[in-house]
Amino acid sequence: MLARVRSGALVGIEAVVVEVEVDMALGLPFFNVVGLPDGAVKESKVRVVSALKNCGFVLPQKRITVNLAPADLKKEGPLFELPIALGVLAAGGLLAPEALDGLLFGGELSLDGALKPVRGVLPLAMAARDAGFRGVMVPRENAAEAALVEGIQVYAVETIGEAVAHLSGDALVPPFQRTPDAQVRRPEHVLDMADVRGQDEVKDAFELAAAGAHNVLVCGPPGSGKTMLARRLPTILPPMRFDEALDVTRIYSVLGLVPPDAALIRERPFRAPHHTISDAGLVGGGPQARPGELSMAHRGVLFLDELPEFRRHVLEVLRQPLEEGVIRLARANQHVSYPCEVMLVAAMNPCPCGYFNVAGRQCECPRSRVLDYHARISGPLLDRIDIMLQSRPVEVATMTELSSRRRPSAWFRDRVEEARRRQAHRFVDTPGILTNAQMTPQQLARFCALGEPQKKMLERAVRGYGLSARAHDRILKLARTRADLEGHDVIREVDLAFAISCRAMDGRAWLSPLGTTHDELARRRRPQAPSST
Repeated sequence: MLARVRSGALVGIEAVVVEVEVDMALGLPFFNVVGLPDGAVKESKVRVVSALKNCGFVLPQKRITVNLAPADLKKEGPLFELPIALGVLAAGGLLAPEALDGLLFGGELSLDGALKPVRGVLPLAMAARDAGFRGVMVPRENAAEAALVEGIQVYAVETIGEAVAHLSGDALVPPFQRTPDAQVRRPEHVLDMADVRGQDEVKDAFELAAAGAHNVLVCGPPGSGKTMLARRLPTILPPMRFDEALDVTRIYSVLGLVPPDAALIRERPFRAPHHTISDAGLVGGGPQARPGELSMAHRGVLFLDELPEFRRHVLEVLRQPLEEGVIRLARANQHVSYPCEVMLVAAMNPCPCGYFNVAGRQCECPRSRVLDYHARISGPLLDRIDIMLQSRPVEVATMTELSSRRRPSAWFRDRVEEARRRQAHRFVDTPGILTNAQMTPQQLARFCALGEPQKKMLERAVRGYGLSARAHDRILKLARTRADLEGHDVIREVDLAFAISCRAMDGRAWLSPLGTTHDELARRRRPQAPSST
């Protein structure tokens, strides 16, 4: 007898509907799973047989063949154990095959028949909705996550026996009720911008970055507040909309990192990987093509502390994703894409010892070592960073200043949210464009028009700092964001001047005390050709 059950396989952060075919025929007792399964799927036959036996189901002594179609798609993980078990029961005449129609199934079985939670339930529910299924049946721990998808019914079961009772009509399981507070609420932050002493100019630059979703690089000595400011950047960002939170939750669902007490991730992600991370760990990939730290920071902040300490090839893989907001990985048997619309915040010391060009401190690094340290960051990567600024040591008088005199995160956040509302109104007819940092060249020409005085100011800056065409466009975007913060309908000279100051720390200005030139730093950034022997 042949039975068919539907489940899903993860491909990147999407789920593809998989048909689980179970055939039970005469012959020596044998259980075989085909259809390009991985090791976990192959082992599922042992857990399925033990779970059914311990739940009181008596299987006929026949040859069982399970086919997972399409056969050219690799099947991974324990997600298929529940559909395989139900297919075996239907093929053995213990369950009506038509009872399995209209539903997608997923869940891991323990040996006593209990269902354990699995990763990827949110993409599975989305695939069920898109394919026209009326609902999904998943473990109870995954039900709230699946219920985030509207338009389908979610049946939460705890054991294989409960699933069979519902499908047989003996004891119906009511559809899982969605919680009324599924929408995103404003998160409660423990950190606050008022904790940071001094650094008012850096705070203003971070406010500008938050308002337009611009990338930031801060260079300063140890203890000047770079990390403190970066970790408090999410506190001034606007809360995520429901569709943004759903995108983030889908990524974490695939990785199995959705918190058990919260089906929907409400806070903007903040990821701070160590500088020893690999390129696959940062952008994703590996044998199973999992999302990396860059995608885990989607709609949030990716913080790279000690930027020059990251390996060169790891940093270089950031160039295209930062420009396009998506990561495309090609493998021999599949192509996957991960979203990565992030704010990149990077921090670095001015030299290996940390005290180059710092008043009152003696730098112990030779000239060549300082140049090599800065040359670890390539020019093309720096060109994709909108704001580059320096942080200075905090004065003693500022350290003892009362925190009540410092602006809190709520003050910055109100201004940022108002600027974002202006941008939402500006891009209302452009799906996918939410912030000024995402503007296309056509939108740049339309919304960032300059008067003659502003044009001359920008021309002088481009020539004086040797900026590229990309840097020219990023200055315009920064100026537009500054105007939004200040409530200006058009870009004024003060807005453009502030934007130029955020880009003025070009390669030459960083190292001006050494008397270096832009060409010399570019030569050091260029990879050396292997010497011939």
